[in-house]
Amino acid sequence: MIKNKKILIVGAGGFIGGHLTKRLLNDGNFIVATDIKPREYWFQEFENVENHHSMDMKDIYNCRKVTKNIDYVFNMACNMGGMGFIENNKAECMQSVLINTNLLISCKENGIKRYFFSSSACAYNKNKQQEVFIEGLKESDAYPADPEDGYGWEKLFSERMCRHFMEDYGLEVRVARYHNVYGPFGTFDGGREKAPAAISRKISNAKIKKQDTIEVWGDGEQTRSFLYIDDCIEGTLKLFHSNHREPLNIGSDEQVSINQLIDITEKISGIKVKRKYLLDKPKGVRGRSSNNEKLKEVLNWNYTIKLEEGMKKTYDWIYENLTKPNLATEKFIKADIKK
Repeated sequence: MIKNKKILIVGAGGFIGGHLTKRLLNDGNFIVATDIKPREYWFQEFENVENHHSMDMKDIYNCRKVTKNIDYVFNMACNMGGMGFIENNKAECMQSVLINTNLLISCKENGIKRYFFSSSACAYNKNKQQEVFIEGLKESDAYPADPEDGYGWEKLFSERMCRHFMEDYGLEVRVARYHNVYGPFGTFDGGREKAPAAISRKISNAKIKKQDTIEVWGDGEQTRSFLYIDDCIEGTLKLFHSNHREPLNIGSDEQVSINQLIDITEKISGIKVKRKYLLDKPKGVRGRSSNNEKLKEVLNWNYTIKLEEGMKKTYDWIYENLTKPNLATEKFIKADIKK
């Protein structure tokens, strides 16, 4: 457990950043939280935190300002979303390299003890992801390099930047490659949501509006593995504490097709829906899953929350927000504050 430290969380207004802020705050740390989003768009906000709303961390001046007198830095910030956003906003995604680069420079200048970078499974070679139900991707599968265009290249480049700051300047860096993290307090509409949230929203709306059909991007046979947010936070902190200096998968190896994910959500919701497949929509790679052999070896840990359990929590939260319009604002802002 990290305790009694002054910790900077960049991207704290986002999904994973908000959950990480809550955990580290509850563990007895002082948190400095930054995000480019204005306050009303933060997914979670907490009292007893030094919050910096609408702060653009692509600006090195801001990075230098908030890294002063800090012990640890968690960089959870990037411009990203679901596959539709990633495929249509490559230049925007690439600009996140400025956040990581300027943070690393500032951490070197201000003597930061340890730095965490949140990478992604999108950094993996696309040629290894052309079939459904592929073998889980090992950390070595990132090279030879051919990641997702835009977002994936940004992540892979930033991983290398972290490595060289560790080699050249002695900054202790930890890098996690996240695999499709989902759960409550995340985006579930607007185009940036991932498949678990999108499907939960579509089936919730079908139930609320008594509709019998939902739209599915692609043929529904593409496969993924999904990691519940609580496991993500636990794995992140275990990696941060560890002596492992190479990028590490933080993901689930419970690989399912999108059609199977819909089946699971139908069971949770208590309704059945017809599926209208939109074959012209962005689909991403054909199959992707995490190989957790190294995760278990170096951290002596593995995820614990199975997909159906996590999807129930996610679906219930989204359904509740859709059926009680005023609840969304209340639950996005100042969620579960412990004074």
